[in-house]
Amino acid sequence: MSRFALLHSVVALSWSSFSIHPSTVIGIAALAAIYVWRASVEKRRDLGTPLKSSTAAAFASGLLLLFLSLNGPLHDLSDDYLFSAHMVQHLLLTLAVPPLLIAGTPGWMLRPALRNRQVASVARFVTKPFACFTIFNLVIIAWHLPPLYNLAMANHNIHIAEHLMFLAGAVLMWWPFLSPLPELPRLSYPGQMLYSFLMSIPMSVVAVSITMADHILYPAYAAAPRVLAITPLEDQLMGGLIMWIPGGFIFVIIMTVVFFKWNARGEDSAAGAQVDWNASTAKP
Repeated sequence: MSRFALLHSVVALSWSSFSIHPSTVIGIAALAAIYVWRASVEKRRDLGTPLKSSTAAAFASGLLLLFLSLNGPLHDLSDDYLFSAHMVQHLLLTLAVPPLLIAGTPGWMLRPALRNRQVASVARFVTKPFACFTIFNLVIIAWHLPPLYNLAMANHNIHIAEHLMFLAGAVLMWWPFLSPLPELPRLSYPGQMLYSFLMSIPMSVVAVSITMADHILYPAYAAAPRVLAITPLEDQLMGGLIMWIPGGFIFVIIMTVVFFKWNARGEDSAAGAQVDWNASTAKP
């Protein structure tokens, strides 16, 4: 399609309507209900530190961002029009929503689950840094391979499973930075910096592969109506750049923040990295 023809075939996307998908509402409402239930149980027991408003606000912000990522204009653009919008959605689901949910969940909400030996054993295994790194990156790499990505675009239920795997894998990825449980501890500050550096590599490789592709990897977007005056290949290039640059920059920011925390505290132990949460979330 010529540039002139493309400019005259752009579809006007309606920004006045807000599509809502029941499956996302049910899932988000279930998370909110479990959170409120756990908070109310602990409040009735009157044990330890009460739920801080700032902590609850972080969790609520995570749920709100999750809702906005999976509904409305961003969802419509990513599912039906633009690969680049889909990459924005994926970054939100992996790099923005999970840290808010973890930061909004005090350790005492999760600790009762560890009383079950099987749950505790699995939790200890999957929250080890190597497991977190491997699981998250396998999920990211697999779902951006054309066969699986195109399958998810063609089947809504598989697409839902993809997003659930993104969220679960990303929670694990963030765990070594933000764990609220000393039983499943954070990495030491030097370990967090190395982990963050290594974490940026696989995503960058995937992003570079998409950016440098000289043909359409995901045919659904080649057939999609145009909402911007860009070709499908240009849209794919933009999506790769979005995944590459902002996605990689997040880990640079994390390394910088961790470095200054390490420098200010003058500690390199895992206990030093965990101490802030210990003070605010530990229960007798």
